Amino acid sequence: MSRRVVVALLGPVTWSPPGVDPARWRTALAEDVVDLLATLNEVETAVAVTAQDRWLADAVVWPGTQVYEVTEPTPNAVFAAVAAGRHTSKTGGYDQVAVVAADAPDVPGLTLGKLLRPLTTRPVALAPAEGGGTGLLGVAARLPVPAWLPALDLDTTEPAEVRRAAPSPGDVAVTAGWRRMRGPADLAALDPAVEGWETTRALLSGRPV
Repeated sequence: MSRRVVVALLGPVTWSPPGVDPARWRTALAEDVVDLLATLNEVETAVAVTAQDRWLADAVVWPGTQVYEVTEPTPNAVFAAVAAGRHTSKTGGYDQVAVVAADAPDVPGLTLGKLLRPLTTRPVALAPAEGGGTGLLGVAARLPVPAWLPALDLDTTEPAEVRRAAPSPGDVAVTAGWRRMRGPADLAALDPAVEGWETTRALLSGRPV
């Protein structure tokens, strides 16, 4: 059975709701994503941060969660760190890695599961970011990562770019997407009736978090 890890990339957050402290907003989003990862079955979970953002990882991870320090907040840097085996709590390597944005507090676990599923037959899978703006919710790849995989940016890369770089467009699966919290329209789409995103919900309601 393939050994898989899903990594929350705690990258920069460029927007926060009016009146909400940007650092608290970023922390709430990351905490909800990390909490969701902890509920996933048949995968291991981790977070990735740059050295200057290690404080954020320390604020949101569960005990024993692996933290990868990367040189830049990109999927490629995460793939390189995981492939290099720079971890202390586990032994052996991973076969599949998924990197997901940490500003999608209400993303369903099923959506993340669908990101990994195509890797049984394809080397790369992408989940687009829905709503306003460009970019990706996440990217998954088999290890070793294909040499043709271009530099990826979760905020700007589009699936078509990655497919153009592949030997065949069919080498890249595009799975179900989800919104990231990058503007007022994304915020308005949060459904209070849906379970999850508890820390973000509390922050928006003014409750202590």
